[in-house]
Amino acid sequence: MLPGVGVFGTGSTARVLVPLLRGEGFEVHALWGRSEEEASSLAQELGIPFHTSQSDDVLLHPDVDLVCVYISPPLTRQIAVKALGIGKNVVCEKAATAVDAFKMVTAARYYPQLLSIVGNALRFLPAFVAMRQLLAEGYVGELQVCDARVYGPSLLDQSYGWTCEELMGGGGLHTFGSTLVDLLSHLTGARAMRVHGLLRTFVRQNGAIHGIRRVTSDDFSFFQMLMGGSASGRGAGTGTGSGVCCTVTLNFNMPGAFVHEVMVVGSAGRLIARGTELYGQRNGGKGEELLLGDSGGMGQEVKDVPLPHLRGLGSMVTALKYAFQAQKERRSWARGPVAMASTFEDGLYVQTVVEAVKRSSRSGEWESVEVMTQEPDPNQNLCEVLQINKN
Repeated sequence: MLPGVGVFGTGSTARVLVPLLRGEGFEVHALWGRSEEEASSLAQELGIPFHTSQSDDVLLHPDVDLVCVYISPPLTRQIAVKALGIGKNVVCEKAATAVDAFKMVTAARYYPQLLSIVGNALRFLPAFVAMRQLLAEGYVGELQVCDARVYGPSLLDQSYGWTCEELMGGGGLHTFGSTLVDLLSHLTGARAMRVHGLLRTFVRQNGAIHGIRRVTSDDFSFFQMLMGGSASGRGAGTGTGSGVCCTVTLNFNMPGAFVHEVMVVGSAGRLIARGTELYGQRNGGKGEELLLGDSGGMGQEVKDVPLPHLRGLGSMVTALKYAFQAQKERRSWARGPVAMASTFEDGLYVQTVVEAVKRSSRSGEWESVEVMTQEPDPNQNLCEVLQINKN
């Protein structure tokens, strides 16, 4: 039985998500927006029967059993944790900080019977599903290097908001870099042990953001990851537990076509995902061969969402349908169809890597990636200052 859905958010992802959910048979019963005006406008446009700017009105809605949270990162933890506490299944975007991500992990562990996944749709993109399978089958031999590039226009909104603020989760590193960190760990079956990065903000003001306002979020970032260990047994099993080198370049100062490319290179060949298509070439081969083409269009109304994320989102919604439809109760779900999804634990790891990259950009040094195992004391810094003053 498919659960009723409540959607948090009125941005481009929410506009895409609602038609995709309905296309797979889900009923969307409620919509939350930052203001009544935003919620009312999108609810009327998409034909959603209930809208509100009060989060509890969606979470307590009697027909809502699955909550999809696609809002600004600083609000994600609050909604996701509260939804799990009320007994709702949750699909959400990434948190703003590692501390927020840890609180989400704690809630998910407390309610293991509920679905709690981070909606990194790239894991479900057919090109990456096929790439992961080919890596497991040894297409490239021993995996050595991963290289990812994302180029596109500015990520800033038309007015000053969270996308302008680094501390609120704005910038290319948090928005796109985090999905690539998660994807590369998923593909290789390994996790980053050490990172080195460089972040820059080239556009600090523009026609809409000026005066005393300054953009602090990055519009260019480049970072390297040394991968090792295992991703909790969730990877492709490539047998490359140490020594895989990954580089990621993100540049959002390039108006025009969106570029999304992920390449993995090994001792016997390479695989390249360009957009939604997968190419491969074995060493000694005559050239690249198309291994998986694009599956087709999704409509003009989704033009603001990059095509790889759009295709992946559609596949993720299909997987959610299969996870719920065979169950007798609306809140029950089967793990198999969504086994490849990013968990809240994965989200904590990713946010830890992102914060390590930021530290590296400030220090100019390689930084270790150490995932927190307990929530830090919020008064720790104050206690340290008081102790210094006392001495």
